[in-house]
Amino acid sequence: MWEKLKKLFAYYKPYKFLFFSDLFFAILGAIVTLVIPLIVRFITNEVVYYESGAAGQTIMKLGAVLLALVLVEFACNYYIAYFGHMMGARMEADMRRDIFGHYQKLTFAFYDNQKVGHLLSRVTSDLFDISELLHHGPEDVLISVIKIVGSFVILVNVNTNLTFVAFAFVPVMLVFAVYYNKKMKKAFAQNRAKIADINSQIEDSLSGIRVVKSFANEKEEMKKFNAGNDNFVKAKRTSYLYMGMYHSGLNALTTLVTVAVLVAGAKFLTTGKVDVTDLITFLLYINNFTEPVKKLVNSAEQFQNGYTGFERFLEIISIAPDIADKEDAVSVDKLKGEIEFKDVSFQYEESQDAVLSGVNLKVNAGEYVALVGPSGAGKTTLCSLIPRFYEVSKGAVFVDGMDVRDIKLDDLRNNIGIVQQDVYLFAGTIMENIRYGKPDATDEEVIMAARNANAHEFIMAFPDGYDTDIGQRGVKLSGGQKQRLSIARVFLKNPPILIFDEATSALDNESEKVVQKSLENLAKNRTTFVIAHRLTTIRNAQRILVLTDQGIEEEGSHEELLAKKGIYESLYHMHL
Repeated sequence: MWEKLKKLFAYYKPYKFLFFSDLFFAILGAIVTLVIPLIVRFITNEVVYYESGAAGQTIMKLGAVLLALVLVEFACNYYIAYFGHMMGARMEADMRRDIFGHYQKLTFAFYDNQKVGHLLSRVTSDLFDISELLHHGPEDVLISVIKIVGSFVILVNVNTNLTFVAFAFVPVMLVFAVYYNKKMKKAFAQNRAKIADINSQIEDSLSGIRVVKSFANEKEEMKKFNAGNDNFVKAKRTSYLYMGMYHSGLNALTTLVTVAVLVAGAKFLTTGKVDVTDLITFLLYINNFTEPVKKLVNSAEQFQNGYTGFERFLEIISIAPDIADKEDAVSVDKLKGEIEFKDVSFQYEESQDAVLSGVNLKVNAGEYVALVGPSGAGKTTLCSLIPRFYEVSKGAVFVDGMDVRDIKLDDLRNNIGIVQQDVYLFAGTIMENIRYGKPDATDEEVIMAARNANAHEFIMAFPDGYDTDIGQRGVKLSGGQKQRLSIARVFLKNPPILIFDEATSALDNESEKVVQKSLENLAKNRTTFVIAHRLTTIRNAQRILVLTDQGIEEEGSHEELLAKKGIYESLYHMHL
């Protein structure tokens, strides 16, 4: 736990001035609240017995002092509320930057086993609770300790007997609060898990809203949502049960302190062991040490809430990317595109069967190679090993004679362009989506890339042209239009190595012809891997590889493979 707390405290480092100034004003504000009842005691104990003229002057002076103290308290509270919260917000932003940056480093293998809603909750609700802890935690503890200790010291000097009566309840309040805080910690953790489930279900449902509506399954989605929502309410019910006991118990104990001081004070009055002014002082100070006890315990509750979120934050941050640059990884600028697989085997998880086993393949720079075969044979997996989306289990993949593990990831991937069947376009304009292939590209370069991808004409048909907003995931575009924008992105990137992963299989015949022409333009003078189900689209490939569970079983041109009358020939006639 200490190691985790050190990581938590590290986020204060850039904001030392804000942190210490916040604590300074917290201390100053706490001292002011301790001083005011002493001035009231002085007036009731001493000043009221002065000669009338002197009493009036003294009361006016003390009134001015009290007014000044109120202004100081106002300034302290304002500083804490504004600058303290801004410090918390900046620290929260730093954490959000760190976790989002870490998300960018994690590999496909991590995302294969995660739900987006769960990951989202760690960036939003979890971090909000952490920021509240980072801001309020230290100052609340400091204020509470100063007020409790200060009240005790002052009251002991006023009347020892009444002090022990009043403070006898403090240990009881602390034990009560600690017990219920432990109960609440488990409940809060459960709440977080449930709200993450709801986030995930909502994200899944809204992302697939067109599928939902096409099957008229709105009621089914509501059922799933209601189930998650009900589970969240159940988890909340448990936490509120403990919170109810906690708050009502503390309020009852606070009232008991007042009752005990009144009863004991009245008894001491009858025996002359306490003055009326001292009893009034005690009653004024009760709030000064019972309220900090509540705040101290609330800080414990806040700590449990924020610390639970921080543990979930650390869970992600502590996951080391299973694919990262080696310390001695080399930088490369422009690769030629010669690729070789040497005895490559791959399995997604150790418990699963190998997807690829002992694959050997050499592709010359600028060669056009097609991969065909039944689903699940490992065609996409084979291509995913080139940009190191996954790491080989055995063997090695070489580019230009270098093991891909020896090349810096950014440099390797900057030399590879990928066009997939499931095109992902970001919310924004057409211009922004094409420019994603090269963020510093000029408008002229973007337009040229669109022309090369046969996309310029349909783009200019929109009223806003390249500034047309395409909606979430490009919902305002047809499949062929989206595909051509993805090709334009790769044209702009201008990589020497291309991977087309069933890029036309989801298109109609007319769109397929246009996109196929764009792909052929893009593939000129580049090392190209084409994964295809429609074998009619790869007849012009220089080399076709037939991949099955047994590895590469056939290899040759379209005509050569048809003449063999083997797997390729049967697949080809199946798709005619």
